[in-house]
Amino acid sequence: MRGRIRRVNGSLVIAENLPGARIGDVVHIGELKLIGEVVRIIGEEVALQCYEDTSGLKPGEPVVNTGNPMVAELGPGLIGEIFDGLERSELRLWNLTGPFIKRGYTIPSLDREKRWHFEPRVRVGEKVEEGDILGAVQETSVIEHRILAPIGVRGAVKEIHEGEFTIEEPIAYIEKPDGRVVEVKMLQLWPVRTPRPYKLRLPLIHPLFTGQRVIDTFFPVAKGGAAAVPGGFGTGKTILLHQIAKWSDADLIIYVGCGERGNEMADVITHFPLLEDPRTGKKLIERAIFIANVSNLPVFAREASIYYGITIAEYFRDQGYDVAIMVDSTSRWAEALRDISGRLEEIPAEEGYPAYLAERIAELYERAGRVLTLGRESRVGSVTIMGAVSPPGGDFSEPVTSITLRFVGALWALDAELAFRRHFPAINWLRSFSRYIDVLEAFWSKYDPEWASLRDRALSILEEAEKVEEIARVIGEKALPDDQRLILIASEIIREGFLIQNAFHDVDTYCPPEKQVKMLRLMLKFYELTEPLIKKGVPVEEIRRLRSIVPLLRLKERREIEEIEIVEREIVEEIKELTRRYAGGG
Repeated sequence: MRGRIRRVNGSLVIAENLPGARIGDVVHIGELKLIGEVVRIIGEEVALQCYEDTSGLKPGEPVVNTGNPMVAELGPGLIGEIFDGLERSELRLWNLTGPFIKRGYTIPSLDREKRWHFEPRVRVGEKVEEGDILGAVQETSVIEHRILAPIGVRGAVKEIHEGEFTIEEPIAYIEKPDGRVVEVKMLQLWPVRTPRPYKLRLPLIHPLFTGQRVIDTFFPVAKGGAAAVPGGFGTGKTILLHQIAKWSDADLIIYVGCGERGNEMADVITHFPLLEDPRTGKKLIERAIFIANVSNLPVFAREASIYYGITIAEYFRDQGYDVAIMVDSTSRWAEALRDISGRLEEIPAEEGYPAYLAERIAELYERAGRVLTLGRESRVGSVTIMGAVSPPGGDFSEPVTSITLRFVGALWALDAELAFRRHFPAINWLRSFSRYIDVLEAFWSKYDPEWASLRDRALSILEEAEKVEEIARVIGEKALPDDQRLILIASEIIREGFLIQNAFHDVDTYCPPEKQVKMLRLMLKFYELTEPLIKKGVPVEEIRRLRSIVPLLRLKERREIEEIEIVEREIVEEIKELTRRYAGGG
């Protein structure tokens, strides 16, 4: 299955005389054996999408079709690794080629030499189904890597061994119903563009708790859900995703740097292994996987990187884990689609993107979900997808952002104006939304039965304050009636004391759920206690001068939840004193 190059147009290579070519086949292009993929077949011509720099390629060089689709290598050795967009270990590539990866280097994704201790979970003679756990490897101190019966393999266990094995050595033999014996290794392959199967898709009932108040309380995402994080340059998309990666209650974190700036990914890769995992006390890298395909690498590897990330996420989902995958950013991925579409001379749709952009975005986010896995003793696992979007100029009406909003359940809209005011996370509470409120209300009701009404009341105050601020910009705040000025004070307390969260503060970087509901309830109680004072003629300046406002704003910096009750008593006493003073003639 060998052809030759006919012409080269950037990363698009046209080959001829390539027998047996099928859409999706992986090919080796030229003397350097650059990695490519078949994307179009027209008569004798085959269009190839090359995932490496095509500089120096010339017509007549050979093209070899492997006959196989692009697959991810799945098995022990994934966790803690840093891969490029084609699942090649960047650490091992560094050792082979130096800091600048040379073209044509193809290395196995997983270490073939390392030996892992395999412990069987089934016995000889036992019947197993596809997806059953055959045994386990303790890959890190916090993650048990469960070795599954491969998809399509069922039958009786003929042999299974405990001991030290490489990922390519057989650990078990399974006799299928037709009498054939299949050897099972710890290494499994799966086509990245094909979703892994499961038994049943389940309803979403648990939140992915992030410890970020504006997300968890106002715009939560469910485990197995999907969220979009659109925002212009400098609005804090990457830091927000880093915070979620560090503090979310997912079992496993997969971070896909898709076309992001190299210095940002270098900072993540440098500091992430040093971070302590607040859940386990171990290093956070022991439950994290990185795919780093930065902006100076070939553009089309971006297109592949997301599929590798989501396939690895589904693999760990099938083991019964809750996986959170962060994609930063889907706009760079869409740009890769636009690039190859233009080179293929396809009729462009809006802003030059291909007409199938919506289909590709839908395919990506549809791979999120909470499922009942295959196997006799089914497990429940989930994949939660959070995709950053980088709209040019912060324009949310551009195609990638507007299409993404159709397929996600939560939107965390980042606002450049908030970011310039040093309001972080810069999530605009008027433009964001969550479709998971109803299904997650049961979770939050454990902490406060009135959680939903508290949330609605806080959002209504913020929305009303926005309207009052527009009037105040015209006539000045002091010209407003006192009841409207009180709305501004209440809104400021919610914004400064609740919505703003310091990612670099020892205490404020993470806020547990019970603290979130108690803080919000107290801030709303402050408004409920002061609103009658305005109606009784107490000047709003007197309320603004209350000493208890400062500790109310600093509740987020208090480590002990009991301190909230102390501040609450101070507020109540001070308001009572103010009431008595004005009731007695002030």
